[in-house]
Amino acid sequence: MQKYLIKDIQTVNEGKIINTDVLINQGRIEKIAPTITQTPADCIEIIGSGKYLLPGCIDDQVHFREPGLTYKATIYTEAKAAVAGGVTSFMEMPNTIPNALTQSLLEDKYKIAEHTSLANYSFYMGVSNDNIEEVLKTNKKKNEVCGIKIFMGSSTGNMLVDNANTLEKIFKESELLIATHCEDEKIIQQNLEKIKVTGRELTAADHPIIRNEEACFASSSYAVALAKKFNTRLHILHITTEKELHLFTNAVSLKDKRITSEVCVHHLHFTSDDYAILGNRIKCNPAIKAPKNKIALWEALLDDRLDVIATDHAPHTMAEKEVSYEKAHAGLPLVQHSLSLMLHYYKEGKISLEKIVEKMSHAVADCFQIKDRGYIKEGYFADLVIIDLDKPSIVLPENILYKCGWSPLENFSFPASITHTFVNGRLVYNNGQWDESNKGMRILFDR
Repeated sequence: MQKYLIKDIQTVNEGKIINTDVLINQGRIEKIAPTITQTPADCIEIIGSGKYLLPGCIDDQVHFREPGLTYKATIYTEAKAAVAGGVTSFMEMPNTIPNALTQSLLEDKYKIAEHTSLANYSFYMGVSNDNIEEVLKTNKKKNEVCGIKIFMGSSTGNMLVDNANTLEKIFKESELLIATHCEDEKIIQQNLEKIKVTGRELTAADHPIIRNEEACFASSSYAVALAKKFNTRLHILHITTEKELHLFTNAVSLKDKRITSEVCVHHLHFTSDDYAILGNRIKCNPAIKAPKNKIALWEALLDDRLDVIATDHAPHTMAEKEVSYEKAHAGLPLVQHSLSLMLHYYKEGKISLEKIVEKMSHAVADCFQIKDRGYIKEGYFADLVIIDLDKPSIVLPENILYKCGWSPLENFSFPASITHTFVNGRLVYNNGQWDESNKGMRILFDR
C-alpha cells in the first residue's frame, strides 16, 4: 500500500486544533507528531500548509437504493458522492426492494458494497410486524451490523411497524442499537383527512401540517418509553421539532447515554418558508418544519442534547419530484454536501470546526461503538479529509455526483472545499481525481 506523509497541517481532533504531521502506512495512521523528519521510502508527501485535516465523516443514515431501485441510485454512485464530500463511512437503510427483512437479504447488500462501494459501509437489519425471529438473529452479528431499524411511521413495502407486541419484544430482546424513524401514522392520516375535506389542492407547504409536531412527538415519546422500560439502546433518527428535544439529555456523557438522537443537515438549513421556492424538492419525512424548530435544533445540537449530524440521503429522480404533492416522493439527496454545508455554518460563526468533527465523526463512532474509526489517532484506520477553507465551491449540475443528478442546494456557494479524501489509507479523491482501484471495508463494532 502507498505511504503518505501529510506535512504541516491543522489537525482537528478531540476538541483541539493542532499543527501536526501525519504519517499513513498500511491503511492506518502510523504516527502523529509536530514534525516527522524521517520520511519512509516510497512515501508521497502532501503539503498541508493553510489547510485542515479532519477525520472522515460517518453518516449513520443514508438510502442508497440498491437493490431494487437502482434507477434512482446505486451503492457505487452514492458512495462515490459521499467520498467527494468527505464522508468515508455510511450506514444504509433496509427499505430497499426487496426490504432487508431476512439475514440473507441483509448479507446480499454487504456483498454488493464489498464489490462496488468506495466508502466503508454497514447496513441496518429491517423490521416488519412479522419478522421478529429473523430480526433477533442479528444479535449473533452484533460486532458486524450497525443496528436494527424500525420505521414507526410509513415506509417502503412491509416496513411500518405498528404492532405493540412486536415492538415490545424487539425492544426487550435486541442486543443491538435500535434506530427509529418516529412519526405516528394515525395522527398523520387524521391531519391529511382534515385538509382533504376542504376540497382544495394540497401543496408541499401542507407537508409539515400533515406530518406535524404532534405526530413526531407522540411516536418519539413512545419509543423513549419502550427504551426506558427495557433499558434498550435506542437511537432516534432525524429529530425535527422543538417539542421532541425535551426527551433528550446532556446531563451525562455520550458514552453513558442509553437514548441518543440525530439531527439532519436539511433540518438545520431549511425551514417551512422554503417550500414556497423549492416545493416538492424539499418534501421529506419527517417534514421540514416552522423556523422556531430550526432555532431549537441548533441550540440542542450545540448543547449536546442532539448527539450526531447525518443526512438521511434519499435520492429520487426529478420526474418523481415534479408531480403533484401527494404523488411526489419524499426525500432529498444530500450526502455529497453535508460537510460543506456545516463548513458554511462554521464560516457564519454558528458552529466551530471542533464541534463539526465531534458531531459528524467522533460522536457517531462512540454512539455506534465503531472500531478504529472516527478519530485521528495512531493505530486507527486512515479515514481522513483535507479541507481548504479559503477555496469556495458551488453546487452545479456538472459537479453533482448523485445518480439522480440534482440537489436542493443547486447554485449554493460554499465558502470551502474538500480537496482530499482518504479511505483506509488510500487517497481515493484528490481535487477531482479518483483512484477507484480499491473498495471500502465493512465497518466493525466493539460491542
